[in-house]
Amino acid sequence: MPVFPQLRPLRAGALVASAASVALLAGCATSAADGAYVPLDEATEASGFPVTVDNCGTEVTFETAPERVITVKSSTLELLLALGLEDRVVGAAFTDGPVPDEYADAAAGIEILSDKVPSQEATLAAEPDLVFAGWESNLTAEGAGDRGTLEQLGVHTYVAPAACKEEGYMPDPLTFDGVFADFEEAGAIFGATDAAADLVAEQRAALEAIEPNAEGLTALWYSSGDDQPFVGAGIGAPQMIMDAAGLTNVVADVHDTWTSLSWEAVVDENPDVIVLVDAAWNTAESKIERLEANPATAAMPAVQAGRYVIVDFPSTEAGVRNVDAVAAIVEQLGAR
Repeated sequence: MPVFPQLRPLRAGALVASAASVALLAGCATSAADGAYVPLDEATEASGFPVTVDNCGTEVTFETAPERVITVKSSTLELLLALGLEDRVVGAAFTDGPVPDEYADAAAGIEILSDKVPSQEATLAAEPDLVFAGWESNLTAEGAGDRGTLEQLGVHTYVAPAACKEEGYMPDPLTFDGVFADFEEAGAIFGATDAAADLVAEQRAALEAIEPNAEGLTALWYSSGDDQPFVGAGIGAPQMIMDAAGLTNVVADVHDTWTSLSWEAVVDENPDVIVLVDAAWNTAESKIERLEANPATAAMPAVQAGRYVIVDFPSTEAGVRNVDAVAAIVEQLGAR
């Protein structure tokens, strides 16, 4: 059965992102609730440090740029690599797979602390001044340490703004303007405003150069799940990526980032295309086998015709690969 080719990602260069509600020292940046993009206050850019951000409802003040950073999740590690800050990373954890080829050399010397969320003991042993987490759930007493405790111990914490879940902080919806706004926030925190500006310019140009598919195709974003498929819903990274690629999400009306469906509902939606997330622990091929083994889904035209497009797991969360995911989807659709 034909499967659209999985393409090597184009040059990655974007930040995990949302237009999070961010209070910078000299002024307020963006509002997550409407996804609007507002540049950083010029006075803040000019004055440098200290920089204060309202991060998922936790105020964090950086008197100087972090020098010893632990990253948790691929999205945070790859952002720092994209900003050229690999020398600041004293340890990485919970990575979702290899970094893009262009960052392989920069990442080669970075110690992997844990395949999952590092313990507080392992975190503190690396003597970080910042833990940069991909999810809020990474920062708990059972994980790398809760935010209050780490702060008391002299370790700042920062969560990728797109992962904020509290009302007023969760992007609603996540947009590429929000992605680019968070580039700038990271640039301010790390004293890398020029590098962040270069990333914004590069990513905007790459996104604008993509011609969305114009066939009017509907799609289901299938991430994981056996008994119930876990799929991309209406306000998160999958929706943002599908919109930019010209696909209509069949569950766009679900007001959440992700949702679970029944297989009966998938059959009823009957998408033209199925986007398959490829992860080492849950491959795209295993999902194809599952779809073909289920009598209900096996009869779907998309399954019978092998109308699949494949994205790698790190592309599926707000992160440095989102624009690349759009380009890869469009190219795979064009190769049908």
